[in-house]
Amino acid sequence: MGNQNIIHKKSFDFALEIVRMAKYMEKEQKEFVLSRQLLRSGTAIGALVREAEHAESKKDFIHKMSIALKEANETRYWMDLLSKSGLIGNLDSTKADNEIEQIIRLLAAIVKSSKRNYSTI
Repeated sequence: MGNQNIIHKKSFDFALEIVRMAKYMEKEQKEFVLSRQLLRSGTAIGALVREAEHAESKKDFIHKMSIALKEANETRYWMDLLSKSGLIGNLDSTKADNEIEQIIRLLAAIVKSSKRNYSTI
């Protein structure tokens, strides 16, 4: 299975976890602003990966995957902020922490290798 298939699955599964986390924060913590930020950036990763599957060109693919990487980094920020502030509460965020790190590494590798391959065309 190539990196693109792996990132497709990981980003979708991660988005499901983010939806659960946001739902928990809204219902249990009554936190609506930061949970929405997390929900927006955390689900955007998979949406951008899905968009990249049908990119108009190699340049468009690289652009969409680069934006997905930026969204993943932003999501990491919101997760850190929510964790350190105690708003994630009783949720065990260790799995989500590990997943976002893997996603960031995968996206960075995809962008890097795509740029390298694009420049040799």
